[in-house]
Formats: sequence, C-alpha cells, structure tokens
Amino acid sequence: MSEEIKVQSSSGNVFADLGLANSDELLVKAELVRQISNLIDARNLTQTEAAKLLGIDQPKVSALLNGKLSGFSTERLFKFLNALGSDVEIRVIPKRQPDFEAQTRVISA
Repeated sequence: MSEEIKVQSSSGNVFADLGLANSDELLVKAELVRQISNLIDARNLTQTEAAKLLGIDQPKVSALLNGKLSGFSTERLFKFLNALGSDVEIRVIPKRQPDFEAQTRVISA
C-alpha cells in the first residue's frame, strides 16, 4: 500500500508555484522580511524593542515576522532595514541571459 509521491521542481519562487498574483513582489517582500528578521535576531531584540525601533506596534512586528506581508510595502520594508542599521541599495543591470525573463532579487552582503 505504498502510494507514489509526485514531486515537482520549484521555479525558484514558491509564490509563483502556488499560482499567487504578484508572485515576484511577494518573493521580494519575503526576502526583505527575512533580512529584517535576521537583523532583529542578531541584535537580540524583543518584538517590543523592535517595534519601538521600527515605529510600529508589537502586533505588527509579530505579523511581519510570521509572514503576513499585506500592509507592508517594499518601501516600508526598506525603511525598516534602515532603522535596523542597514543600507538598502537598488541596482538596475542588464539581463544576464537574453533568452530568460528579467527578474527582481534581494541579495544580502
């Protein structure tokens, strides 16, 4: 009674794989939130301390860290990264492979 498990390779964007609208934007936001979470952890901040630093209330920090991305624009996430002591740099570069679709990525230093 062993059922065959179907495995599908990811496209690299779980949001696109799930068929969600604005999947590229969601992936960028998720990566920015991952960076924010890492900075909060690295500084050993409580959610209350992080909230004060970010200028929001603790429930919003909790929502953010639990992946509830609605209500948080990329610009707002950039400001959170700045408040946590990180510079945000945006670069526009030519596509590396002309046959593939252009992409937006978050890269940490």
